[in-house]
Parts: sequence; structure tokens; C-alpha cells
Amino acid sequence: QVQLVESGGRAVQAGGSLRLSCAASGGTYNSICMGWFRQVPGKEREGVATIHTGDGGTYYADSVKGRFTVSQGSDKNTVYLQMNDLKPEDTAMYYCAADPNRWVCPLIETMRLTSNFWGQGTQVTVSS
Repeated sequence: QVQLVESGGRAVQAGGSLRLSCAASGGTYNSICMGWFRQVPGKEREGVATIHTGDGGTYYADSVKGRFTVSQGSDKNTVYLQMNDLKPEDTAMYYCAADPNRWVCPLIETMRLTSNFWGQGTQVTVSS
């Protein structure tokens, strides 16, 4: 079992920056794919970015490419999402997900549908 705890969300003005953290615990895996997703009320959860803790490979949704950066801590138990140049449309609950024992990260849409491990979310609100 993997437990995930997100933190770092808050209200910020457009153009500002935030860094979200996702702390993972429980289980020992050789490789794990970690993902960031976001959801606004009434809409489906959408993928934002993924990172593979083994090879460091990353993927970004087009909507955040060039503005967001996903990274992992040196202990590989924490994953970060650095968000720059925030826009009001980035307002959402941000969730961390884990997909263990993956030698490569799946398509982010696949991860959204199949990941069994999710955090409780952290709210990001961007005002114009």
C-alpha cells in the first residue's frame, strides 16, 4: 500500500508561483510512476504531469508545458510540482497518484483510470 499526502496549495494571484509536494510512504518498489492530476467541480479529473522515479522521465499536458515542472526529491519519496506563471484556469484541486512497479509511466489518461493510490488533494486557487 502506498500512502500519499499532498501539500502546498493556496490562493495566489495570476502570474504567481507555487510548489506542491507529494510525500509517499508505505511499500517498497523498484520503480514507481508518480502523477499530478487536477479537478474542478463538475469536470473530470485531468492529468497534469507524470514522473518515473526510476529513470526520471517526465510528461506534461499541453496546458501546462513550459510553466510547470515535476521533479522528485533526493530520497525519491517526495515528488514536487513547481507551477509558474499561474493562470486562473489552473484553479483546481490538485491530486497526487502513484502507479507502482511500472518500468515506464503509462499514458497519463491510463494512469488516471487505473491508479489505485491517490492523495486527498490540495487546493490551488488563482485569482485574476
